[in-house]
Amino acid sequence: MAAHKQPINLLRGWPAPSLLPTSLIRSATQAALSSPSIAQDALLYGPDPGYEPARVAIAAWLTEFYTPGKRIPAERLCITGGASQNLGNVLSVFTDSKITRKIWIAAPAYFLAFRIFEDAGFGGRMKGVPEGDDGVDLEVLEREMTRCEEEWQKREDKGRGSQTFQSRRGWGKVYKHVIYCVPSFANPSSRTMGMECRRGLVKLARKFDALVVADDVYDFLQWPADTEKSAQKGVLNSAHLPRLVDVDRSLAGGAERDGADGFGNTCSNGSFSKIAGPGIRCGWVEGTNRFAFGVSQAGTTRSGGAPSQLTSTYVTHLVETGQLRDNIQNVLCPAYASRYASMIRAINAHLLPLGFSLPQSDRDVAGGYFIWLGLPTGLMAVDLARVCKTEEDVIVAAGEMFEVPGDQELTFPAHIRLCFAWEDVELLSEGVQRMGKVAAKLLSETQIGNGDYVMVEGRGSADMDAFK
Repeated sequence: MAAHKQPINLLRGWPAPSLLPTSLIRSATQAALSSPSIAQDALLYGPDPGYEPARVAIAAWLTEFYTPGKRIPAERLCITGGASQNLGNVLSVFTDSKITRKIWIAAPAYFLAFRIFEDAGFGGRMKGVPEGDDGVDLEVLEREMTRCEEEWQKREDKGRGSQTFQSRRGWGKVYKHVIYCVPSFANPSSRTMGMECRRGLVKLARKFDALVVADDVYDFLQWPADTEKSAQKGVLNSAHLPRLVDVDRSLAGGAERDGADGFGNTCSNGSFSKIAGPGIRCGWVEGTNRFAFGVSQAGTTRSGGAPSQLTSTYVTHLVETGQLRDNIQNVLCPAYASRYASMIRAINAHLLPLGFSLPQSDRDVAGGYFIWLGLPTGLMAVDLARVCKTEEDVIVAAGEMFEVPGDQELTFPAHIRLCFAWEDVELLSEGVQRMGKVAAKLLSETQIGNGDYVMVEGRGSADMDAFK
C-alpha cells in the first residue's frame, strides 16, 4: 500500500497555488474600488456586452498577442463568466435542438464540456472526431457531416420546416452544426492544430453552416518545446499560430463575403482561469460584431446583468497596466516550462523505454497544462490508474474519461493524461517514476514468453474513486 508515501495528483487540471497572482489581484481590487466611478459601475448591472473599459483593454491586449498591426475592435468582444459559462450561453443563443443536427467534438475531448451540451438538448447527439498529427481529421469530419446531412434530409420532418422562436430572433441565428475543439495545447491530447488544418476547418464550417467553438484558454501559456530551451526560461511573446477566429476573419472576405450573414463561423472562447485564477470567473468571447452582440443578448445576461461585472473591473486594471502580461511572461510561462521540462525528462527516462509514446513529439512550441501518453501494447489505462493510486498514491487520468458519451467508435483505453500544472516541480519527476514502476510491474505480470500480453483478470473496469 502507499499510505506512507506523499500523494501526487497528476490528474487535477488546476493552476499551482504557488503561482496564483494574489498580490496583483489584491492591488487591482483596491485600485478599482478606490475610484468612486469605477466602484459604482462595478456594483451595478453593467451593459449587456460587459464592462466597456474591460472590452477595450482586452481587445488591445489580444491585438498585441495575436494580430499585431490588425486591430481587434472591442465590438467583437463580449465579457463572459468564463469559458464554460459562455459555452452554455452560446448554445442557448445559436443552437436549437430541433434544427441543429449534431455536436462534433475533437476527441479525445475535455470531458466536463459534455454535460453543457447535454443540458442544451444534445444528449445522444455528440460525435467524436479523431485528431491526427495536424489536428482534427478533416476528411473524417467532412464525410460524417455529409452523411449526417443526407440522413437529416431523409427523415420525416414533421414540424421541422417551421421556424422556431429561437431561429426567429434578430440578435441570433441557429447553426446547423457545432464543432467544439481546443486548437492549441489541447485538453487532454496536448496537440496543437496546424495552420493548414485551421484553414480547412474554417472552410468546412462555412460549407456546412457550422459554428466552431474554440476553447482558446491555453494560448498564452507557451514556450519552446525543446526541454533545454524550456529549462532556460525561453519565452514566446506572441501567438505562434493565428486563432480560428482570426482565420475566419481574414479568409476570402471573412463574414462579410458575398452570401454570408455576418455572424461568422467561429468564436474564440477565452478565460482568465488559467492565467489569473479560476475563482475570478471572468472571461471573454470573440467573434464578429454581430456574433458578440448575439451572445450579449442571452436571456441570463439580459435579466441578470453582465457576467463578472465586478471582477471585470479588477481585470481591466491588470490588463491596462501590463501586470497580467508581465506575470504571464515572467512568472507563469517560465514556471510551467520548467514543470513541463521536468515531466518530459522523467517520461523519457522512465516511460518511453517501456513502450509509452508521446503525440507531436517533434513540435517546436509546447504549452498548456497536459501531456497525453499512449500506453505500451497490453497495458490498459484503467488498470494503470487504479494500481498507481492504490500502490503508489499517484493519481492519473485514464483515457476513457475523455471519450465522447455514446460514441463507441472512438475510444481511448490505452492512453492517459498527465497534468504538470498542479503539483510542485519536484514532485512531477517522482510521480512519473512511481508510475513507471507500476507500469513495469503490470507489464511483467501480463507478459507471455512470446512477447504477447493478456489482461489480468479483474482489472477491466475503471475505479472512479481514484479520480477524485
